[in-house]
Amino acid sequence: MEVEEIYRRDLNLLVALRILVEERSVSRAAMRLNLSQSAMSRVLGRLRDLLADPLFSRQGQSLIPTEKALSVNRALDEPLASLQQMLAPSDFNPGTCDHTFTIATTDYAMQTILPFALPRIYQEAPQVAFDFQPLQNEQLKEQLTYGRADLAICRPSNPIDTLHHQTLGRVGVQCLVSHQHPLAGTSMTLDDYLRFPHAMIAISDGVKALIESALADKPKRRMVLRAYHLEAALAIIDTMPLIITVPADLAYLVAERHQLVVKSLPFHFTPFDYSMIWHPRCEYSPEHEWLRRVVEEECGKLIAKRVEDIQLDQIRP
Repeated sequence: MEVEEIYRRDLNLLVALRILVEERSVSRAAMRLNLSQSAMSRVLGRLRDLLADPLFSRQGQSLIPTEKALSVNRALDEPLASLQQMLAPSDFNPGTCDHTFTIATTDYAMQTILPFALPRIYQEAPQVAFDFQPLQNEQLKEQLTYGRADLAICRPSNPIDTLHHQTLGRVGVQCLVSHQHPLAGTSMTLDDYLRFPHAMIAISDGVKALIESALADKPKRRMVLRAYHLEAALAIIDTMPLIITVPADLAYLVAERHQLVVKSLPFHFTPFDYSMIWHPRCEYSPEHEWLRRVVEEECGKLIAKRVEDIQLDQIRP
């Protein structure tokens, strides 16, 4: 197609397609584009004519995009990002930024990583706001693409080839026991680890699957508690010989707060990478670039210090 022919097409329709795919709703897309619902419906009709495809089917209150709609939307990533960069003001000032950032993350990151970046963030940009959302591991791509999350901070447990990412550092694993535990004053062997009851917490960011993989040829552990919050395990850790396996830096923070004993894993475990992940649509946004830089510098520095403090660097893959 010649450039002149592209000029004669209404390329605003492609922006409307992106919004429709993200919102899955004509009314919500109309609100974002400051249109009436009837005007948005006409835009959808013109899009269908332009692309010669129904683009969406209705399921309940939601619009389900066709393969053609998803394919065109993916193809828009790079050109729309380039246009955003080209048209955005070049003199970004975090001091006047009032953007609301939506961050998808885990309880682990909320307790042990992000709080250490927030003071600098608000020092540089006192008017920004944050909306923290629970991370949906199995739907991470969809959460960043259609859920309108700006950034995810987690251990990616599924392929993220279509997303951008930056490793913040490496995270190891340690165990927690009470001072009354039979192992509190002695080294923990593999037999000990397999013999005593365990608690696994969802805060642990996929640690359970990694532990099970490392112990694939060993007897199953006796799991007496699975919970979303660490407090459930802490409530009974003094009443039974419980072992709680969590990311190493979290273990040290919890041990200090609750007078617990930290024990090393009695088997080889490869530390895992912790990352921030974002959709290509955010790649060239000045406010997003600033946020990622601060998170990388502050959280990366924090993780590196903890790696040194707990001698994680002595553990080799």
